[in-house]
Amino acid sequence: MKILRKFISAILLVLFLSAAAFAQGLPVADNPEEVGMSSDRLARLTSGLNEAVEKGTIPGAVGIIVRKGKVAYFEAIGFQDRENKVPMTKESVFRIYSMSKVFTSLAIMMLVEEGKIILADPVSKFLPEFKDMKVGVKKKNHYADKKELVMVPPNRPMTIQDLLRHTSGLTYWFFGKPSLNKTKWKENVTFTYGQTLEAMVTKISKSPLCYQPGTTWDYSQSTDVLGRIVEVASGVSFDEFIAERIAKPLKLTGSGFWVDGEDQQKLIAEPQVNPTTGKKPAVIDVTKRPVWLSGGGGMVSTASDYARLCQLFLNGGILDDVRLLSPKTVDLMTSNHLPATIKYAPKLQMQLGPMFPSPEVGNGFGLGFLVRVAPGLNPQPGSVGDYCWAGLFGTYFWVDPKEDLVAVLMIQSKSQRNYYRSYMRDMVYQAIID
Repeated sequence: MKILRKFISAILLVLFLSAAAFAQGLPVADNPEEVGMSSDRLARLTSGLNEAVEKGTIPGAVGIIVRKGKVAYFEAIGFQDRENKVPMTKESVFRIYSMSKVFTSLAIMMLVEEGKIILADPVSKFLPEFKDMKVGVKKKNHYADKKELVMVPPNRPMTIQDLLRHTSGLTYWFFGKPSLNKTKWKENVTFTYGQTLEAMVTKISKSPLCYQPGTTWDYSQSTDVLGRIVEVASGVSFDEFIAERIAKPLKLTGSGFWVDGEDQQKLIAEPQVNPTTGKKPAVIDVTKRPVWLSGGGGMVSTASDYARLCQLFLNGGILDDVRLLSPKTVDLMTSNHLPATIKYAPKLQMQLGPMFPSPEVGNGFGLGFLVRVAPGLNPQPGSVGDYCWAGLFGTYFWVDPKEDLVAVLMIQSKSQRNYYRSYMRDMVYQAIID
């Protein structure tokens, strides 16, 4: 009887949270046709995701499509936790990894609008330890007939804009090939979840930059550094800023750095066991407040929450009469900020594929988003001006202003992330019929 009561309580909690989320959600179209989408064609998306679950390719998924301000599609498919037979729900909570970067970029731009930050500010204005950072350059030693790492001063200071557009000279050591000894970089900068943001930036400041600021696009820990700048500029902890200044006013009830409460932990979507290794892939622990508040990859969210966040941007910085940004700031964030002279870190195009911010695939990069800058060229369908990003374990979103469209896909399958980014795009655009 006690077990039954606990089970009923858990179900009631899920229903309560779901009802609250729907009450706070976006308007729902009577049918997809009302907003220019085909019910029959959207069924292909559901069918394909169901088939993937049945084959064991992914444990489950939640997809949401918003067009013309109304929800045209919202489905939960498969398992939230396959091994424990927990079904996926529309309000399942996902580790969103690098989709955390949009929250961080939004926080920075809110502080810009308050006059506390200027994009051209040197990072050292907020983090003095960055003032004396050097750039690591490999130069040939003619006497030893080999290249040696030499420290040279930066040609100009690293700026807030550099951090937002990933031209800071920082790196993620596991991408590309840094210009300094990889072992040395890992010793100083590798992820340590037991460190504070303050400790993290101190460690980073002790390593040389991989590139001159402003010269090279390299996906990096830049956004984690921005999280610390939010703390310094606002005077509150990063998680408090996100919770009180963004999540609360936007009614994002499932978004933050961890999931509160014993019962709510049952809402967390989990990756499935790898059939080859017999093990689940390692993921960050989101059942308690982390020491390291990673604005680059440490947050959780739900599909409906993230759709609301995207709708804020699509609306020009306002949602349900809550304005966090001006339309001109959103325009600035979603414009290409990479100059024609930009270089790219090695191997990133292979890693990112259609999401590589290069003219070769019709893309650029703004202040926190990949931005499409040219028609054609990219194998993924979309519109010039659409912007997007994704997370390590398969979460993905994009906003298409031309089509008045927001789309979010939440899965937890690292190995399948690239495929389902393209699959979601294909299925959404083939369903547009007006």
